[in-house]
Amino acid sequence: MAIYALGEQEPDIHPDAYVHPDAVVIGNVTLAAGASVWPQAVLRADYGTISIGAGTNIQDGTVIHCTPIDPTVIGSGCVVGHAAHIEGSTIGNDCLIASGSVVLNGSVIGAGSVVGAGAVVPFKFEVPPRRMALGVPAKIRDGYEVPEGHVEMNVKMYSANAAYYRDALRRLD
Repeated sequence: MAIYALGEQEPDIHPDAYVHPDAVVIGNVTLAAGASVWPQAVLRADYGTISIGAGTNIQDGTVIHCTPIDPTVIGSGCVVGHAAHIEGSTIGNDCLIASGSVVLNGSVIGAGSVVGAGAVVPFKFEVPPRRMALGVPAKIRDGYEVPEGHVEMNVKMYSANAAYYRDALRRLD
């Protein structure tokens, strides 16, 4: 695994978390129990902190960064889709940050919310709990409330995947 200390800042990775060998974790990053980080994801906490909650999966190609002013905090039971970019934001529990989306500094994504694929959440934008943010720039979808448990199946699938990969992944070159 590409896990790096930066000066005195070392990642704190729970023994039950999974980091794929081709992911990169640098600096002041905390991964809670059952969190998983997949190939080509980069979590770089050089100017602040990144915290990933229990059971949250960070999928392939995602970039997560922070600033000295804005830490990145991602709650428990979240799904962060392929090639997402999260920078200095707070994301509540049970959220879906869909593939290719961007969530920028100072933004707050309420618990149970969805940021749609390809959406760009601008600086200091707030998505209320269980709402959906879509578009560029993101706007709240009127009259729609995200159903409870909307990401639960995906969280369970990635948890099972992490256990499988931990036991069965073999490099062949």
